[in-house]
Amino acid sequence: MKNDIKLIDIGTRFVAAGILAYSAFMKFTASAAAVYIFQRIGMEPVGRYGVAILECITVVLLLIPKTAWRGAILGALMMFGAICMHLTIIEFNINGDGGLMFASAVVVLLCCLSILVYHKTELDAELS
Repeated sequence: MKNDIKLIDIGTRFVAAGILAYSAFMKFTASAAAVYIFQRIGMEPVGRYGVAILECITVVLLLIPKTAWRGAILGALMMFGAICMHLTIIEFNINGDGGLMFASAVVVLLCCLSILVYHKTELDAELS
């Protein structure tokens, strides 16, 4: 059972890190969808680069086992913000992606929350 939990932890960290790394790459390379989103919320280009840098930091934190819970907190907060933006300002279908960006944000949020559950003891030790 312990090995199953470890595999799930590693898998969720890699899924979240992979999606965030791809998203950061798209922001750094000024993909049309990323530019459109940040123009829509009035944060182009500084906000786009700032979020991409935060995503890169999150990826590094998620990939290091001892700092995974810190990356999970940062990732969950960023994805909560992205989901709120999709629900309020930005539409779900960005440039005809069929809601893929929104779904990716939900997947990363769920992965980050599960990482926090798996690393609860480390989180409790740090906070006490």
